[in-house]
Amino acid sequence: MNARVHRATALSGRAHQAPDPRARRSKSPTPPGRAHRAPVPVGSPLRTLSPARREELRAACARLAALDDTEFGVRLLANTPGHETRDETLLAEWARTAAEFGTELAADAPAGNGPAAPRARVVETTGGADRLLLARYRSRPVPTVELFTDTLALGEHLVDLLGWRPLYPAGSLRAAALAHERAHCLLHEDAGARRALRDRLGHTALRIGPLRVPGHVAGAGELVAHAYAGAVCGLRRTPLLLTAALMGAVQALRED
Repeated sequence: MNARVHRATALSGRAHQAPDPRARRSKSPTPPGRAHRAPVPVGSPLRTLSPARREELRAACARLAALDDTEFGVRLLANTPGHETRDETLLAEWARTAAEFGTELAADAPAGNGPAAPRARVVETTGGADRLLLARYRSRPVPTVELFTDTLALGEHLVDLLGWRPLYPAGSLRAAALAHERAHCLLHEDAGARRALRDRLGHTALRIGPLRVPGHVAGAGELVAHAYAGAVCGLRRTPLLLTAALMGAVQALRED
């Protein structure tokens, strides 16, 4: 891959559109309620929201929390170019398969490498909230993972506002962003892993008589990375939920 920027852990874009809160409810445990909330820290952008807007944000995020990761995955794939007309049942199958693959990839990862991309240095910077970025991996001139501390801080504040700390312990968003980029890097560097994912998904790009040409499923790598990050960091919910909630928080801050 010759691109200067390999991957970015983003909060916006077609592939990251937040699920419709009216979608069917999941059977997964819901996040803790009001009793677990901590005060939003002084200096947090969320303190600038009016009380009414903060309650609207809490309600919207509670609806998001009622969705399971497969439903998030279906929406992510449906909003990825190339999948607009695909059947939801197929998208759900791909979402589950990609998540399972990410969890298995985490279990097979070499011990002691940590959550960051292998052989990559980690640099902390700001300006991510404006561009809706949590992290970004660059291959040149030196493999580097950029962490956008302003977006990470907003995420931590949002977890407190929503009472989601049992789901996302302090510092877990940073660790998950690093792990997310590591998963993308592992897929990029390991042709065998890419082939295994493609074969597991079972997508056919072309048939010529008896010959079948396996196809790439756009967006599947993103679901693999989310599942990998959740497994590596020992999270009760993958970062898909928090990513969607962060999108809602950023939108509320822009509109308030």
